[in-house]
Amino acid sequence: MDANTLFEQIKKKQSVLCIGLDTDLEKVPQHLLQEEDPIFAFNKAIINATHHVAVAYKPNTAFYEAYGIKGWQSLEKTINYLNENYPDVFTIADAKRGDIGNTSGRYAKAFFEDLGFDSVTTAPYMGKDSIEPFLAFEGKFTIMLALTSNPGAFDFQTLKVGDTELYKKVLETSKSWKNSDRLMYVVGATKAEFLAEIRQIIPEAFLLVPGVGAQGGSMDAVFKYGATETAGLLINSSRGIIYASAGENFAEAAATEAQKLQQQMAVHLQKLI
Repeated sequence: MDANTLFEQIKKKQSVLCIGLDTDLEKVPQHLLQEEDPIFAFNKAIINATHHVAVAYKPNTAFYEAYGIKGWQSLEKTINYLNENYPDVFTIADAKRGDIGNTSGRYAKAFFEDLGFDSVTTAPYMGKDSIEPFLAFEGKFTIMLALTSNPGAFDFQTLKVGDTELYKKVLETSKSWKNSDRLMYVVGATKAEFLAEIRQIIPEAFLLVPGVGAQGGSMDAVFKYGATETAGLLINSSRGIIYASAGENFAEAAATEAQKLQQQMAVHLQKLI
């Protein structure tokens, strides 16, 4: 998928909603535990109920790896279902990978070629040779951690290197890497006040923004400081949507919550595009 296809979905749906499929068997409705594959059954129902307002889905691989080979098979079924039934929806493997070059190359091959994701999240701590193997895949995006929404982000990310915060150094440096036009960045909604300065460094790149809602991030602030003429945002919500109900109406409840967020997004998008 290219950025134009993603932008067309944003315009069509008047939405920048990314739904995180952080599927936990301890939280899914009890009646689904009788299914042959409860994780996939849950994901499929959520996707079918929300695809009309979501432009992206983001399975967090930890929630699948925790169940061993069966969990990995559920992930494979989920991405195959998305690619076969909703091919215009952007898919993100939230794996936060990042290792030396040959290892990163294998990670990239696994997510891009074997599983068929459009993008994968990465950690840049080991530098360009841990990220460039992902960027080598044409038609795919690498979503690099920049300034995250967790409290521990302040441990390192905002420390100054000389006169500049570390996360800004990371952003500036990443622009020099080969195929850096295939980079997107993770910026937490709880750090919305930093978005204006981030946009001075990467004015056009798409930002994946977690933390709106349950974590206290403001959608108004994210749009005010982070939006571009082509939206430039994917705002993620996970638990607030997928666990809106623990009953048999869980998919309908998820759709209701997703629709509420989409309607808020539409108000902002109508001013942009």
